[in-house]
Amino acid sequence: MARENVNDLLAFLAVARERNFTRAAAKLGVSQSALSHTIRGLEARLGLRLLTRTTRSVSVTEAGERLLVGVGPRFDEIEAELAALSELREKPAGTIRVTAGEHPAETILWPALAKLLPDYPDIKVEVIVDYGLTDIVAERFDAGIRLGEQVAKDMIAVRVGPEMRMAVVGAPAYFARRRPPRTPQELTGHVCINLRLPTYGGIYPWEFGKAGSELKVRVEGQLVFNTVALRLNAVLAGFGLAYLPKDQARPYIASGQLMQVLADWCPPFPGYHLYYPSRRQSSPAFAVFVEALRYRG
Repeated sequence: MARENVNDLLAFLAVARERNFTRAAAKLGVSQSALSHTIRGLEARLGLRLLTRTTRSVSVTEAGERLLVGVGPRFDEIEAELAALSELREKPAGTIRVTAGEHPAETILWPALAKLLPDYPDIKVEVIVDYGLTDIVAERFDAGIRLGEQVAKDMIAVRVGPEMRMAVVGAPAYFARRRPPRTPQELTGHVCINLRLPTYGGIYPWEFGKAGSELKVRVEGQLVFNTVALRLNAVLAGFGLAYLPKDQARPYIASGQLMQVLADWCPPFPGYHLYYPSRRQSSPAFAVFVEALRYRG
């Protein structure tokens, strides 16, 4: 393959992934006009239109999508190998991109990074908080953090946290007006603070288990959030019951600001795991990162 064809393909991949000529040109360090000229030349040689351009957007054609899916991962593998070779030095360095939910990002990832990064100034970490089950390969993340039961089987998984429990909690002011539920089914008669997660396609059902049986309850209330922090604020203010990670509710239970109910219906379950592709070439920086997060309890 001629060298100019390689450069043209790299230019196409940048535009196809960014869906924007201006951002792609900035990423490649070329002018927008030069990039447009390169793409037109590639399309002319192939005899196919790869991109559809309007004044406001850029999208890939069927041929462009085939080229993106077929060629893109191969260039990514080449870049990964070159990056791994460049990092073969005594001092770990490089950028690590991680996706995690809000809870593990705050309780597991950040405490580990706060200890790690001062000792490794050449390591950079980009953290994207996302509740969805992100395809880390397609989105070009180095790793993700999710509950153990959510990790795909073709990934390497490293345990980074202890077993977890959930807790149903409410403020004393709320229970002054309502009788505490004795079974999960009684939650349907209570005002509850709901959570919306993209992984569930809607409102997250509260999950319970006891004596080998499992139960999911869909609750109702005035409020729906997609973050732990806002649900915690709402339950402390007495707006209803909330279903929270026990470790986040524990200080408020201990101080008397919250009361826990249905504790015997909330068994432990597998905690958080760091996961990454099995074919990933482990750089010194990534190896140090994994060891900093590894759970040793």
